[in-house]
Order: sequence, then structure tokens, then C-alpha cells
Amino acid sequence: MPEPSSSAAANSPTEDTGTVSEQSRSAGVVLTEDLLSDSPPGTWVPDYLPGCERMTLPLGTDEEGPFCATLVRLRQQPPATDRPHSTGQPHSTEQARSEAAPVLQIHGWTDYFYNLPTARRWAAAGHPFYALDLRKYGRSLRAHHTPGHIENLADYDAEISAALDVIATQHPDAPPPILCGHSTGGLVAALWAADHQQAVTALVLNSPWLELPGDVPARAAAEGLISPLSRINPLATVKVPRLENYWESLSDEAHGEWQLHPQWRPRKMFPMTLGWLRAVFAGHRRVHGGLGLDLPVLVLLSTGTVYRPQWTPEYQENDGVLDVDLLARRAVRLGHRVTVVRVPGAMHDVFATREPVRSEAFAEVARWMRAYGE
Repeated sequence: MPEPSSSAAANSPTEDTGTVSEQSRSAGVVLTEDLLSDSPPGTWVPDYLPGCERMTLPLGTDEEGPFCATLVRLRQQPPATDRPHSTGQPHSTEQARSEAAPVLQIHGWTDYFYNLPTARRWAAAGHPFYALDLRKYGRSLRAHHTPGHIENLADYDAEISAALDVIATQHPDAPPPILCGHSTGGLVAALWAADHQQAVTALVLNSPWLELPGDVPARAAAEGLISPLSRINPLATVKVPRLENYWESLSDEAHGEWQLHPQWRPRKMFPMTLGWLRAVFAGHRRVHGGLGLDLPVLVLLSTGTVYRPQWTPEYQENDGVLDVDLLARRAVRLGHRVTVVRVPGAMHDVFATREPVRSEAFAEVARWMRAYGE
């Protein structure tokens, strides 16, 4: 994996350019209930995040109508890095200064890309940064959609492949991308990488949802109830408590730091459809059987999990969504070179945690990248 330049790697873990709340409001950004419309075909248009652009990736039509994904890029140009020529032969300075692997980030459930400091840190380390809002999420959500609904996680191949095609045209001489995923996006990224191992340089997984809390017995019981019903009515929803505790930990309208779109990241999570749950459980079963990834994998997790009926400050120092000890055990089934790092004081989204916790998480990423640099 390409290593960040020494100066960028030294600076990026400790520099933070502020939260999206600070950055967006300083740029006069006001988030409303409005959903977006598609960009013109093949065209980058300004994004609401300062310094970013977005492009709609049309994907076709399903039973709900047209659907798409949205690729976001940071316009900031990363510094060139000096890396050895792959043949080991003498080369010119111009040949030596080549582009590092781009980064493609995939969000989690009831989520979208909003973490501009993450993008800027990757760019400071030399990596062009892109993020993908999957179909029926965030910038890709339309009024006729059931938010987040999908019935087979492998269907995300369409938008991931489309995004990588665009990235390849933007960076024709760069190595394959580093694929990053958070929570459900981490599960999606790991499954996709297992099916396209030559298309990815490495995986960075931020609290990936690799198993249902309660482990295999709980998942087997849930599947036994849900799978038959999901085949009859995949859009039916599961009646479970939809707490606001995690949203309160993130949002600057409560106890958090981040300015969140009210429909893209609502106070309560999206209703979980039976078809979506069946797809997630199938992904969990596949991870449990082992993915056999033959590429470097970094898994970042909090050191603790907290479940409470009401919000408490513990939510901002622990994972309030998933069982991190179970995730740590399951992570080693991903492949042959898996590094699990536990970050004290981290929330479910490690990179959305307060300073200095997120800086320490980026320092871990930088150390890991140096260890696996080529």
C-alpha cells in the first residue's frame, strides 16, 4: 500500500480543521429538509460541504422508480509522494513522484458523508478523497424511496463499481483505492473486497457491523423469524425501539459536534425493512464463514459498548450501537492480515468522536499505513 509522505503522515494525525458544524456554518450553509436532485450526467456540481463536489451515478429503476448513488470528492489536491518504482530500476524524479491510492469511503445505516475533517486528513496524507452515498441514502435519497432499503448487499456492486470507474478516470496512474467503510458500510466494503480483491489496495473499517449483537444464536433466531416473512413482503418493517441516543451523541443540536441533515441523518434511525435485514444477516453469515481477504485490513473499534434507555455521557466515550468485543472476535475472520485497534474513548463512529480521540485514531491509521507501505 502506498505510504503517505513523511511530512504529511507526521502532520495529518494531529491536525483537525474543525467539525462540519463549524465549517459549514462559517461558509453560510443552512441544512433544510430538502432532498437533492440529480446532477447533469457525468458532471461534477458543488456540494453543500465547503471544498467538495458531487456527481450523480444513475443506476436504473426498481419497483420504487429511478434510483442512483452519489459520489462526493474533496477538491483539495493532495501532495505528491516519493515512492520507489515498482521494477526497482532507475527512474526520473518525475516518475518517482506519483499519486497515492485514492480513498473511497462508504457510510453506515441511516447515514451519509458529512465528515469533512476525515476527508482533509486523508488528502493531507497524500490520498485523493472520495465518498459514496449509496442508493436511497443521503444525497441519493429521493421522495419515492424507502430509505436504505436493499434486498441483497451484492447489489451495491453497481454503485461501488461505477464510483471506482469515475475515480480511475480521474487518477489513471494511481494504485487501486483504499476502501473505507463504517458500520453497515464496513460490512458492505468487506464483502465487496472479498469479491474484487485485485481492485482494492487495502481496507480500513470503522466499527464494521460484522455480526448481530448476541452472536450466531441471536442471528439464527432472528433469521428464522424474518426470512420467511421477508420473501412475502420485503418492504414490511420490524417493530423495534428507535432510540435517539446515538443521534444525540453526534448532533450539534444535542450533545455532539456535527451539523446533520434532518432527513439524511434523522433523530431516529430509518425503519428496518425485512428485506434489508435478511440481506444483512446473509452478509453476517458469510463473514462468520471467513472471507479469505489477502490484503491488509485495519479494523478500528472502541474499547467499550454501552446500552442505556436514555442518553448519558457514556455514549460519547463508548460504542452505543454494536458489541465491540464481538466485532473484535469476528474481525479476525476477514482475512490473513487483519489489524484490530481498540481506541479508548471512541464512539460508534470512531472518526466522529471528539478531539483528541479522533486524532489518535488517525495516528493509528498512519502507523498502520507505514507498516504496510510498499
